[in-house]
Amino acid sequence: MIKVTAVKPLENHHLELAFNTGETRIFDVRPYLDKGIFTELRDPTYFRSVRLAFGTIIWPNEQDFGPESLYVESRPAT
Repeated sequence: MIKVTAVKPLENHHLELAFNTGETRIFDVRPYLDKGIFTELRDPTYFRSVRLAFGTIIWPNEQDFGPESLYVESRPAT
């Protein structure tokens, strides 16, 4: 089972994610910024409030992504 073990917000609405596979990957949140509850993530200060919870990531108002989606939709960090 894929789990996120660390998260670091980056510029331009990207996240650096470490997974329990030992990989570090980059996830682009921009495609979600116009969708429902994710519009709040447009605010850079709020975006940076991301944290780990239950093997994935979450923001204060409970926006989240499943760890499998984060893994599949991200790219390897270089």
